[in-house]
Amino acid sequence: MKALLLAGEQSGMIYAEALKAILAQKGVETRGFADYGFNVSDMAVMGILPVIMKLPYFLRVIRTMKRAMIEWRPDVVCTVDYPGMNLKLSAYAKSLGIRTVHVVSPQVWAWKKGRIPRIERSLDSLMCFFPFEPALYKPGFAHFAGHPLCEMAEADASARPREKGLVAILPGSRLGEISRNLPVMLEALGKLKGVRAEIPAANPAARKAIEAMLATSGAKNCTILDGNARSILARAEVAAVASGTATLEAALLKCPTVLVYRVNALFAFLARRFIKEIKHVGLANIVWEKMVPGNEDYPMPELLQEDFTAEALASLLGEWLENPDAKARIVARLEAACALLRTEGGALERIAREITKG
Repeated sequence: MKALLLAGEQSGMIYAEALKAILAQKGVETRGFADYGFNVSDMAVMGILPVIMKLPYFLRVIRTMKRAMIEWRPDVVCTVDYPGMNLKLSAYAKSLGIRTVHVVSPQVWAWKKGRIPRIERSLDSLMCFFPFEPALYKPGFAHFAGHPLCEMAEADASARPREKGLVAILPGSRLGEISRNLPVMLEALGKLKGVRAEIPAANPAARKAIEAMLATSGAKNCTILDGNARSILARAEVAAVASGTATLEAALLKCPTVLVYRVNALFAFLARRFIKEIKHVGLANIVWEKMVPGNEDYPMPELLQEDFTAEALASLLGEWLENPDAKARIVARLEAACALLRTEGGALERIAREITKG
């Protein structure tokens, strides 16, 4: 059996590499973008102007992969996330009579539900990471696989003990996120007694920005690490984490976490105007909101925009650091939310079975 396995960004590549290993054990030959000379890091482009500037490159990728489908003739095309390009490639594969599986549902539960018919036309099946997603699609089309981070996070958590007084500070990976979030996080840190902090830098540019802010803030007992965010969250007693996948990792690692985030005023206005389907931004909270309606004991406090102040953040973290009962209650909520994301046998094995069926 032959499978074309296409992941267009780093997070998707982590899942694709793990899937590749499982499929190899099942005797499946796989190819991906790298086998045709394309580096996934070159595809990590955000914003309208950067995409337009790289349009010739993206068109070359699409042409090359379409030709690969015709010449190599895989039995199945499995695309992982990156829906802008991958759904186009899936639709083309389906037009050739090749079975198509996509991993990670686009966030139609947050906005643009009108995309659902196009997604259904482009694919034979969709493997979802969140339990409420399959119901959004036609019966039998989408399936809940569980979240692969469950297995990855649990392996990290079991290997590392908690370190008393360690605060994980994750301001985000992009420079704009760091500039908006980190100063407030450092100010809050200064209000806590007897703690030290570790801050992961996603890349050299992020490290340089973090170092500059630490130098001007006067914050003490802060260590910058290159990456290793999951390791820090596995060891930390509490955490402050900028919105994103890292908040889900923090939840899966059972680290009491305050979700924080600030965006520019225009973006905040537009988000509040157009995103009506969900009340929260944290993935663990969204799962809780959808799966346990009416239960307001959310697993992760959120401080957004004007609510994100040093005083509010220090108050929440300080309560967990000083009150073992309060910390135990929030850990229990995290455990309950994470239980909703687990499946027997694991997510990646379920996805591999879907790829190889038939």
